[in-house]
Amino acid sequence: MNIDVFLPCRSSSVRIKNKNIKRFSNFKFGLLELKISQLIKIKSIKNVIVSTNDKKIINFFKKNKFKKVNVINRPNYLCGPTTSTDSLIKYVPKILKSDHILWTHVTSPFFENIDYENAIKIYKKRIKKNDSLLGVNKIQNYIYDKGKPINFNRNKEKWPRTQTLKKLYEVNNAIFITSRENYLKYNDRIGKKPFLLQIEKIKSFDIDWPEDFLIAENIYETLYK
Repeated sequence: MNIDVFLPCRSSSVRIKNKNIKRFSNFKFGLLELKISQLIKIKSIKNVIVSTNDKKIINFFKKNKFKKVNVINRPNYLCGPTTSTDSLIKYVPKILKSDHILWTHVTSPFFENIDYENAIKIYKKRIKKNDSLLGVNKIQNYIYDKGKPINFNRNKEKWPRTQTLKKLYEVNNAIFITSRENYLKYNDRIGKKPFLLQIEKIKSFDIDWPEDFLIAENIYETLYK
């Protein structure tokens, strides 16, 4: 099975300035450098495509050659803070020609090469039943929407044991895998029957806010360095 990685890294970051390349622990070029070090170790991956408009990132890869890594300049119309993920999804099969595409983010620093390998193995094993794979976190707690509980009935029991609550699943952005054909057919990075890959809390940690960056750096210093 031919699988390539798509790694989006645009220059503008609304919440964290230079989020992708801001120094992270001992990585001078930040989360991007860490993620590349993980991705190039994946044996079942042929190419890692970095999509960026960031001149600093482009220059970094000119000075530092990594096996498997190819940098592609992203068009300006896909680089704005309001650019939708849907628009980027439509662009991906134009630059990736592999049969299958693994989409991931630098903002999942604790999802490592062994985790990608395991996810790929599951995807290959389940390909006849599930047309895609999606990283998720299980939520089994008291959830409200518009002032009302959505996963328990307070008329039956006001505070049921959390173990008995309906399980919900939150997309964590660590990994998406599906065929290039599905990108073209559905304009989506998953198919119609995704396998929900439950990922443990630290492995799925996603850096989205300034406090997330600080927490992640402390986790890395404590558990990974």
